Amino acid sequence: MNQWPLWAILAPGEPARLESRALAIVMPEWEEDGEEQPFEVILGSGHYHAIVGTDPIYVGAEMQIAEELSLECDEPVYSIERANDPWTVMSWRNGALEILEVGPEALAKSLGCPLPDSDESSDPAARKPLRKVVWAEGVRAEDALRVLEEDAGEPVPPGRYRLEDRPRGLLISSGTSDIGYADLSVSERLPRARVYGVIASPNLDTFFVNVLQGGECIGQFAQPPYEIPHFPVVNEIMGEQSPERILAALGIPAEWFRNE
Repeated sequence: MNQWPLWAILAPGEPARLESRALAIVMPEWEEDGEEQPFEVILGSGHYHAIVGTDPIYVGAEMQIAEELSLECDEPVYSIERANDPWTVMSWRNGALEILEVGPEALAKSLGCPLPDSDESSDPAARKPLRKVVWAEGVRAEDALRVLEEDAGEPVPPGRYRLEDRPRGLLISSGTSDIGYADLSVSERLPRARVYGVIASPNLDTFFVNVLQGGECIGQFAQPPYEIPHFPVVNEIMGEQSPERILAALGIPAEWFRNE
């Protein structure tokens, strides 16, 4: 793994079974035919092992996997995601979550499965939290809020999302927490809209744009590029090729990704 993980799960059990269950949960139709898995299992020194992923399209999968695994074991399962500031660490027991006030690296080390490069990373910028913003063409805030509430099955708490209507569409960012699969939810429920999910580091040296329509990723701009892309590769977004100019074309202030 040559990138700092975007998300991780710390779970007890036999590594091969954890890998098989995680695949069944996230990619039920996956077959070993050359398609790369969206995560890697890192063996721990004890009963716990780590499942880590670097593909931004799967940010949020850690919650789905952790919830399901927690229903199958007596010990807690932990999920970690860094597309948020600060990083979110959750404990899962019997499908119920609890947000923990603990550092992800300290937790991972205490369970005997430190995250990749947690000690060796020499580039502090590579370990700064990533942030996610969504641009949805032709969508209004009231429509997006309805979709997100229908998807959650309950009213969205105040401040959960920051929804900003613009002349050509809608900007969705985080209010009190990560926006998770908001881009995918809006794309699935409003299939005519083209939705751009942007995930970036504070200095924009890590920069991804997933172009979604009808719930499918129809193009992915990645900097740095993937050795084996999971989705159709695009070399520009709205005619632009640099992160700064892509953000400007989407109407997203680059300052949103800076550390505060």
